[in-house]
Amino acid sequence: MPARNIRPWLWLVGIVVAIDQISKWIVLGAMQAGESRYVAPFFNWVLTFNPGAAFSFLSDAGGWQRWFFTALALGVSAWIVGMLSRHSGEFRLSLALTLILGGALGNVIDRIRFGAVVDFIQWHMAGYYFPAFNVADSAITLGAILMAWDQFARKPTSDATVASVHEAKEG
Repeated sequence: MPARNIRPWLWLVGIVVAIDQISKWIVLGAMQAGESRYVAPFFNWVLTFNPGAAFSFLSDAGGWQRWFFTALALGVSAWIVGMLSRHSGEFRLSLALTLILGGALGNVIDRIRFGAVVDFIQWHMAGYYFPAFNVADSAITLGAILMAWDQFARKPTSDATVASVHEAKEG
């Protein structure tokens, strides 16, 4: 099947990356590393640099993880662009892939620039603090939820259904 027009999805990727990077630029200009600012009883701004992955996984691995996660994100990004070209007409799946791609690229920019991902959003409740995250992480999470929803919402196709559709097109 020929590649479909993925330009609108790539524009949305650019918007996600821009919002992520602008939000980090604002926080980096307004706060010092380690600083925390109270916003509400359940929410703080806190500037942290995470050299690891989600939930600081491998954050103390000695530095190799910077390039490993950068290469992994770029590889996954290339795969997502391929998926978008095959599924650009499927709104929910394409939106999910776009959000994941935009988030991944936003965090790759941080890894290349700073050697770590800039995190600044912190939710907390009853003395429990959720690990800090950023706009890119939010886009990845939302994209993953949409992708799961898309997979569960798809109607299963049996071999008989596929065969009858194929026969109808030929006949």
